[in-house]
Amino acid sequence: MKTRASPLIIPVESQVRELDAKILLSCIAAERGFPVIMGSRAYAHFQVASVPRGIYLAKSMRGLSSSMFKILRQLGHEIVAWEEEALVHPPSETYFSLRLSPKTIKNVSHVFAWGQENVDLLRQYPALPENMPIHITGNPRGDMLRSEIRPYFAPEVEELRSRYGDFILINTNFSDVNPYIPSVGLFLPTKAPSKPARLGQSGIGMSKEFAEGLRAHKLSVLEDFKQLIPMLEQAFPELTIIVRPHPSESYQIYHQIAAKCSRVVITNQGNVIPWLLAAKAMVHNGCTTGLEAYVLDVPAISYLATLNKYYDYDFQGLPTKLSYQCFNFEELAEILSQILKGEMGAADGQERQDLIDYFLTAQKGPLACERIVDVLEASGYSKGQPPAKPLGVYLQGWLFTKLKAGLTNLYMRRPGPNRLAYHNHRFPGISVEEIEQKIARFGDLLKRFDKIKVAPYAKHVFRISA
Repeated sequence: MKTRASPLIIPVESQVRELDAKILLSCIAAERGFPVIMGSRAYAHFQVASVPRGIYLAKSMRGLSSSMFKILRQLGHEIVAWEEEALVHPPSETYFSLRLSPKTIKNVSHVFAWGQENVDLLRQYPALPENMPIHITGNPRGDMLRSEIRPYFAPEVEELRSRYGDFILINTNFSDVNPYIPSVGLFLPTKAPSKPARLGQSGIGMSKEFAEGLRAHKLSVLEDFKQLIPMLEQAFPELTIIVRPHPSESYQIYHQIAAKCSRVVITNQGNVIPWLLAAKAMVHNGCTTGLEAYVLDVPAISYLATLNKYYDYDFQGLPTKLSYQCFNFEELAEILSQILKGEMGAADGQERQDLIDYFLTAQKGPLACERIVDVLEASGYSKGQPPAKPLGVYLQGWLFTKLKAGLTNLYMRRPGPNRLAYHNHRFPGISVEEIEQKIARFGDLLKRFDKIKVAPYAKHVFRISA
């Protein structure tokens, strides 16, 4: 009798940031015998009771996920995880309370690390379960930066250059203080100014002191960028200025700026990688795209007109250290001018290379996706499913799944800023045909995946198999 591999559930929260990489992982897993269920994180959660016992691939281990992790385990699924935000993180004490939870991590069977720094950080966590397997595999998002994968984005790069000509890309990351919906910011809005503000989704786990300091700093930097955008347009009249807000940010303030300019475009369309490859240079402030630009050999500048060494270096230091650093507009304009003249390329040097090597593995050799599937196979998941839970435990998980799905659906449809709009902003509808086209592009590039099939599983969720 043929053994049945564990299904692999791969949730996607931010489509523009995660989807391409997770399609690649899905194809490699399916090619090696794993049935894959991939799609919107929220809608995948609605379906977990209908998926045969398998492996759920989590993108974080925050306390906010503790109830979902408990449900998954009650249903008989096992959980493997990586930490999506591990490359740009606050000092360890804040990171542990912000991004990790004893209740959540105890339900995880394996952790996939971006690199050695990620391992060193996790090993310091006081509540790390004894003998927790941490595998240095790299991350599928890192695979998308590799030289042999970059041609995947060639059509988008060509189209962007044709549409916008030469452009400077500005990537913002102010969702803490400029959130798409109020609840995901650092603090929840207060109706009474006299009442202390409660922490929002991105602040849960931070100390009040850290969160208040971060809010003040982010608001100052946001003001710097609001001034920077029109100044760049004036200083470089031959270029278009593309502003790409963070996926969790509100676009309103940027559209207000663009309305007063003639060559400023606000967009969050597609994966950031083709935008980086098409840009003449990229400007940011402590954004992960600074790291991505470095790996892609794209000139990146961290704009530090308002400098707080604690938040800019100890918290968001990696992308800044991998970029040129400018502390006023005059410095920024001068560096950009030299880049545009071809006198300067991307930031380089041995110190930066050592830094990226410490944080990011799988830059060469087997893809991170392959290494992750290697671990799944070595752990026995390709030979069978996790053991069934007692019927009472399973029924409890099934009931909680339905209850949680019902409550989430109600919450999504509340009047005003709601989760449905936020979900659709981060995971707009995508068809089977569009996913097939992406797989075909990977297949042409890597000379594989010709047997991969895609079928709808549920709304916003797909089955990928070989």
